[in-house]
Amino acid sequence: MDTDLTAAYDRCRELHRHHGRTYYLATRLLPAWKRRHVHALYGFTRYADEIVDRTEDLPSAHRAAQLDDWAGRFIAGLHGEPVTDPLLPAVLHTIAVFDLDRDDFASFLKSMAMDLTISSYPTYADLLHYMEGSAAVIGTMMLPILGSANPAAAREPARQLGFAFQLTNFIRDVAEDLDRGRTYLPDEDLTRFGVTRDDLLAARAAGRTSEPIRELIRYEVARAQAHYAAAAPGVTLLAPASQACIRTAYTLYGGILDEVAEQDFDVFARRARVPQHHRMTETARALLTRTGTPVQVPGPALLTPTPGPSLG
Repeated sequence: MDTDLTAAYDRCRELHRHHGRTYYLATRLLPAWKRRHVHALYGFTRYADEIVDRTEDLPSAHRAAQLDDWAGRFIAGLHGEPVTDPLLPAVLHTIAVFDLDRDDFASFLKSMAMDLTISSYPTYADLLHYMEGSAAVIGTMMLPILGSANPAAAREPARQLGFAFQLTNFIRDVAEDLDRGRTYLPDEDLTRFGVTRDDLLAARAAGRTSEPIRELIRYEVARAQAHYAAAAPGVTLLAPASQACIRTAYTLYGGILDEVAEQDFDVFARRARVPQHHRMTETARALLTRTGTPVQVPGPALLTPTPGPSLG
């Protein structure tokens, strides 16, 4: 690889190492030649997210212009034009190597743009529409890199794992998202449990939750667990060399929900984290697990909603 391309992959790896601790740890279990491509996809998605979320002091229109400019350079690169960017050469190279679906990237950028104008979602179907671009397509982008003897069968579980991971983030980060003026818990769910946005803000300010909010979070945990259950069969459909990586990510992200349950579904008291010793234990266990062994599906919370309709 030329110097610019090597530097772009290095930049993506650093973004991944700094911001995606759990998934970065899991990625280290992949063969070395696959890791850089996973870093490239993470770098692409993280950089777009940084434009949207880490420039909050700028007007929305300014952030939209930045996102459009960066997306325009990316699209130009897809059409073979030279790009001067610290990380785009890596993702363009990865797309070319694996012939990744360009529509997945367009869907992702569309969802990132939604974050600039949409602060809440009336129904779970509306949230799923957003997550189709922000989460499900990440699964389908990853699938060719991970490899599968039956990619058609592995596709839907990969999408479901994207939903599961993102819902886990939404549950863990309710307070952080409120600080950005957003809620990713559907309005219909808040109404179901008699919770208002003002109630969430009050809990954020107090650093502790109420019983209705606790039941709301319990419900969302169960919904995320249903997506993990739908994703579980896909792990053993992956190439043998990729199974330990995704098994680790599956277990550790699911472990965040266990931590939420352990703190009695209070996401305002502290940010749920999987302890370091547990992360190391689960990583070692994944390495020692025989290829083809089914993953352990997270235990259901008290309420068990179905995952919701598939959009793909």
